[in-house]
Amino acid sequence: MLRIVHPICCGIDVHKKFVVATVGITTKSGVTEYQTRKFSTFLEDLHHLLDWLKSQSCVHVCMESTGKYWHPVFNVLEHDCQVVVANPKYVKGIRGKKTDVKDSVWLCDLHKHGLVPGSFIPPLQIRQIRDLMRYRFKLINFKSSEKNRVQNSLTVSNIMISSVVSDTFGVSSMKIIHHILDDPDDTNFDVSEMLHGSMKDKTDIITKSIQGNLTKSQADKMRVSLQHMDNIKKHIADIESVVLKLSQPYLPQIEILLSMPGIKDIFTAIAILGEIGVDMSAFLSQKHISSWAGLTPQNDESAGKKKSVRVSRAGVYIKPLLVQCANAAIKSKDFPYFKTRYHQIKKRRGHKKAIIAIAHKLLICIYHMLDKNEPFNEELYQIDSQPKQTYSPKITEDMAIRYLETLGYQVTDKGVKT
Repeated sequence: MLRIVHPICCGIDVHKKFVVATVGITTKSGVTEYQTRKFSTFLEDLHHLLDWLKSQSCVHVCMESTGKYWHPVFNVLEHDCQVVVANPKYVKGIRGKKTDVKDSVWLCDLHKHGLVPGSFIPPLQIRQIRDLMRYRFKLINFKSSEKNRVQNSLTVSNIMISSVVSDTFGVSSMKIIHHILDDPDDTNFDVSEMLHGSMKDKTDIITKSIQGNLTKSQADKMRVSLQHMDNIKKHIADIESVVLKLSQPYLPQIEILLSMPGIKDIFTAIAILGEIGVDMSAFLSQKHISSWAGLTPQNDESAGKKKSVRVSRAGVYIKPLLVQCANAAIKSKDFPYFKTRYHQIKKRRGHKKAIIAIAHKLLICIYHMLDKNEPFNEELYQIDSQPKQTYSPKITEDMAIRYLETLGYQVTDKGVKT
């Protein structure tokens, strides 16, 4: 029989318009009595839910992380109850026997025995930083999409300036593009006045590259895209100013992260902080945080055979961020450790597995840095200049002869030794 961990607990089945809560009270004889009530998701009714839980002396609550619908419930209960927000894959009910009441009872039973692993929910201020940084990330993606649309319009209009300059959206290129949009009929203008000093040598080839055919529809599309890009840049700047104010209490931790190779931008450090927080005691170990971030192989074994060792789908925000930091770390000239480790793994496993391994290493470093409140220590990561000792067996003469014979050679004089 399973051990009763929480004699009084509650399971909440969360929906958009209402929640169904079941409180299970287990007696000393092991019998559990259930009480189920239904509440709307209006703030007043959620406070009624909290009052009902207090009247039942229930402080242990479990609910499923259903989209964003669990946030209003969590906001009301987090200060007075120990709320466990569970991943749906850990609390999925039996198919064909699912109702709202049965789901809440099922959650209550699982939590009663302590079978539900809770999701990582950082403090409120960290959650606010996380939300804003994720929005900033999406705005940057929108800006990249608009850049691609402008580039497509240039390509279909036979304007091949991107084949000549390194940055199509640099200062010199944008001066040329705006001149073309303002006066499409002027095809023989002097571009030398618009070019940066280092680009003066390319005047002739740039003049040839912009001899295209920009139609009115493509020009209108480019104007809208460029205006949208400017608006997005302003919104990103507004988000960044709010994030910087929220991050003031965590400046010491941000400075620690900025001492890490591959992390040079303050907003990269803030984004990492928003995902994992500053209190590393929320994670059991470095292995736990690595698994939570989706940077470790999965356990998928049956009948003694491993079916898959791919990294999990977890960490949809922190994983790409750490991979970007890993790509920067392996290019660092001041600290070559990560570059060396990357090339060692790449020889055997390829680029993708190697870069994930470096991202995993970075996360472990960040975990210990924040846990000990210490900056990055380069002395802990020294590269051994001596080649590693190989453990392959020494090949004897008899082994070499047998190998040649398996290849079809005939060795006649085998016994001559000096």
